[in-house]
Amino acid sequence: MSIQWFPGHMHLTRKAITERVKDIDVVIEMLDARLPGSSANPLLAELTAAKPTLKVVNKQDMADPERTTLWLAHYNAQPNTRAIALDASVTAPARAIIAACHELAPNRGGMVKPMRVLICGIPNVGKSTLINTFMGKRAAKTGDEAGITRTEQRIALADDFYLFDTPGMLWPRIVVPESGYNLAASGAVGRNAYDDQEVALELLSKLKLSYAPQLEARYKLGLSHDAIAALPDEEVMEAIGRKRGALAGGGAVNWQKSAELVIADFRSGILGRITLETPEQFTQWLHAGQKADADRQGRKKARTTKARKPDRR
Repeated sequence: MSIQWFPGHMHLTRKAITERVKDIDVVIEMLDARLPGSSANPLLAELTAAKPTLKVVNKQDMADPERTTLWLAHYNAQPNTRAIALDASVTAPARAIIAACHELAPNRGGMVKPMRVLICGIPNVGKSTLINTFMGKRAAKTGDEAGITRTEQRIALADDFYLFDTPGMLWPRIVVPESGYNLAASGAVGRNAYDDQEVALELLSKLKLSYAPQLEARYKLGLSHDAIAALPDEEVMEAIGRKRGALAGGGAVNWQKSAELVIADFRSGILGRITLETPEQFTQWLHAGQKADADRQGRKKARTTKARKPDRR
């Protein structure tokens, strides 16, 4: 299954970013610390390529700290880029963003040349929560679903620091299948764009290999960590459904309820601190996805050329 979600308001966001970025000094891209590669928007990178970028790896309190360290090193090694990790609900780390922006644009500041910052990110990544932390009040709407913010907001964080908030935006075509599943598992994709059971099975395929202890601690499967890792994904889901009472008539496992349970436990952090990808893994996925997409485009072009070729008989 290919997961895609780019509703109409995201087209408007794309146009708004294209216009706004001309006058921006620094671009903040918020990433989900549980999927830092999958939550990085390639369309945003294209639209803001010439601007200094601050990668804010958000929800660090829900992510694997060792893998967060790897991701920070990965992004900090990129040119004209800085990366910091934070939990957007904590005031002190959030304030570090202002200092990081001044490091990226040291010639901006003061009333004559105020800092102008654009903050972007995928849906449900925590931008609105961060802004509310900055302001100390509910300046922006928040919610545990994709697509809460629909219009651009201009917020003065200081007399010489202006923050422009944009609605969450994905990209028109997700070419990395693993990213689509990770985004759906995190809640960044609208509910009508994916199948719960497929997403839960993909999620379990990662969790059983890297986080079997967390699965055993949560669901009390009565299996060793190696045994959990060796089970087929469907059997892990069935075992969880039985342990958690997600049953249908006749004692059969209700797969839909089991899937919803697994996804909800991941999103809430009940499973523990989990990161679904490392920089090395994501790089491999990206290269494979780009190659597969190039092959698809080549086949499409060949079919189009063949269809247009005149019949000389």
